[in-house]
Amino acid sequence: MFHLTPPLRRCSRRHFSFLGSNSTAPCPRQPSQSGKSPFPPKIRKKPRRILSICTSFFSTKPPPSLISTAPFSPPPSPPSPPPLLLLHPLPPHLPLPPLPLHLPILLFGPSNMLDDAISTFRANKSNTTQSLNALLFACILSDNHGLVPDLFRDLPARYRITPNLITYNTLLKSLCQNGSSSSAFSVFDEMSRKGVKPNLTSFTIALAGLYRDQRLDLVDRLLNLMKKHNCHPRLSVYNVRVQELCKLGRVGEAEELLKEMKPNWETYHHLILGFCGVNDLDEAKRVYGEMRRRGLVPESGCYFTLIHYLCKGGDFEFALGVCKESMGRNWVPRFSTMRRLVDGLVSISMADEAREIVAKVKEKFPSSAHLWKETE
Repeated sequence: MFHLTPPLRRCSRRHFSFLGSNSTAPCPRQPSQSGKSPFPPKIRKKPRRILSICTSFFSTKPPPSLISTAPFSPPPSPPSPPPLLLLHPLPPHLPLPPLPLHLPILLFGPSNMLDDAISTFRANKSNTTQSLNALLFACILSDNHGLVPDLFRDLPARYRITPNLITYNTLLKSLCQNGSSSSAFSVFDEMSRKGVKPNLTSFTIALAGLYRDQRLDLVDRLLNLMKKHNCHPRLSVYNVRVQELCKLGRVGEAEELLKEMKPNWETYHHLILGFCGVNDLDEAKRVYGEMRRRGLVPESGCYFTLIHYLCKGGDFEFALGVCKESMGRNWVPRFSTMRRLVDGLVSISMADEAREIVAKVKEKFPSSAHLWKETE
């Protein structure tokens, strides 16, 4: 059975919050949503059916336990079938409950139905700033960045809509994801003329875009603009700078920023991955050790990537230590990485340690024990 709950839950928590909140948290770059739909192919081209599914979801407020367990087990003694698992369209004679306009417009984006989103917007006589924000963000979700500036110029005047901070941040996000980060300065100028004050999110989006487009010559200009707007860099801004510099292979410059900030685990995570990316494993190990001495714990991906590069570089003994720490936190790398580590340990006469690792993995994942037969 095709479960609708997880995709809808992801949309509601990540995408919708962008439209309804002025949070100052940075907006990390998201992978393109093009070609990825939360609906199966047969449903994808049936807007009314999508709306009926979305309506059943957003017009109901189930307890958190139902949302988190619906795909795996039924809720305790429900009075009727769970609305989140509604797979059949509503009967034609049954009127749909009221649904905020911006929700279907937004959901047309990841479904690659942008024409329907635009048609829905244009057909409505009472569009709001929120529905405009939804349409612009639907363009981002469907990877149609080129339409965003045109819609931003045309729709507010035609429908007498006043763009707000979220509208401008969405425009900035689209420009920066489309390789036009230098245009961010024009957006900031317009915001000043319209009396819309940019926030930390605005500058973080633009800053990440400048680094991605390798317009490092404009970074200082943007930082000065931040000061002009009384928007002082926080740790999240520094982490974006560290991350983007590491992606460009300028890890030394990224580490220099630590003198201006109090790094957290995310900062060290970016540096470790950066040094691994330029094949400087000694520096990656040094940063890893410094992070541990500070008592900071990264996410599992940092451990997995470091183990992978250490094995690739032949440093199996250090990789073993990182692997033990990772497994001690119940984070086990993928089989291919573990296999490479085990084979490497055997090659440097550490067969006992290799057997110990295999035994722990088999104990934790008994269903995959057969994968280790060849190694043993």
